[in-house]
Amino acid sequence: MSSKLIAPSVLAADFGNLQRDIEMINSSDADWFHIDIMDGVFVPNISYGMPVLKAITKHATKTIDVHLMIVDPDRYIKSFADLGSDILTVHYEACTHLHRTIQAIKDAGMKAGVALNPHTNINVLEDTINAIDLVLVMSVNPGFGGQSFIENTFNKVKDLKKLIERKNAKTLIEVDGGVTNKNAKQLVDAGADALVAGSYVFKSDNPTSTIKDLKDLVNN
Repeated sequence: MSSKLIAPSVLAADFGNLQRDIEMINSSDADWFHIDIMDGVFVPNISYGMPVLKAITKHATKTIDVHLMIVDPDRYIKSFADLGSDILTVHYEACTHLHRTIQAIKDAGMKAGVALNPHTNINVLEDTINAIDLVLVMSVNPGFGGQSFIENTFNKVKDLKKLIERKNAKTLIEVDGGVTNKNAKQLVDAGADALVAGSYVFKSDNPTSTIKDLKDLVNN
């Protein structure tokens, strides 16, 4: 992919002004909406569920990139497809039958993503990488926004890129957690195709400008 993608994380938006923030992303240089769904079981936090996603997809005009941090994600694949998700990412650690889950996501008309927690080695995807559209590398432990970036992520992205090339796969690499202008260029140089940015975007003085600067940084 020639152009590297920026996916603002709606988890960091102002939920009192959600439509305003969605329209800001629509009009910005961002490529995707990154939507984090947490159940309070797989991760120690609860974010939002179907009604909020429905409200987001009603106004969003860009790719809806949904990241499920939940147990037993298979139960909800059709629901997320019906709500307009374009990419549905499940955690490797939450799937007993990963290949079946990937196929079910594709059968529902979405691209299939697989997320890896910081402690999970990329080698676990050796047998499924060709079936996966996107691998989401967690650069923080999932569950909360605003965490510090884990430095080993650079090596993990490099190793994942090697696996993708060795298997002649077309899988994209996305990185989520602690992404800023301090590490974004190094991540794309390591092989990342898409970067999720939450607090860095929404806590800035000018989110639109921050998105543009990040997009320019990783594409120059």
